[in-house]
Amino acid sequence: MSRLYEVMFIIRPDVADEDADKLIAGFTATITGAGGVVKNLEKMGRRKLAYTVRKFDEGNYVLLTIEAGGPVVLELERRLRVTEPVIKFITVRMDEEEKRLAKIKALRSARRKLSAEPAPPAASTEASAEAVHAGASAARSLSPPL
Repeated sequence: MSRLYEVMFIIRPDVADEDADKLIAGFTATITGAGGVVKNLEKMGRRKLAYTVRKFDEGNYVLLTIEAGGPVVLELERRLRVTEPVIKFITVRMDEEEKRLAKIKALRSARRKLSAEPAPPAASTEASAEAVHAGASAARSLSPPL
């Protein structure tokens, strides 16, 4: 069964761009050779890491969006783990995340929206304004003169 995954991995900053491209091509070949599909490949560039990983403070981020089965993802993760230039990786199953977001959107749209309700009629607004005006003039008449 094919599912949607996002795989983000960080390549060491001292790896040349050509070598990084070869590395990424090898990972995509692994996915397509095993029956998966690479939906999107995004090179996010060099960024500072939140904390030191394997004595590196920076890394080249790569995001792969793939559609594949479980065994394909396991093989990709194994290769990411044993590839020396890859210093960190994470795989997230996105179809569950999309279901969760759709459920939240459905709950939000089912709630009653106060801004969507019609405003009270204008006559009642005018009556309340007259009552406030009358109350203010009565208060002036009760105050002693200066």
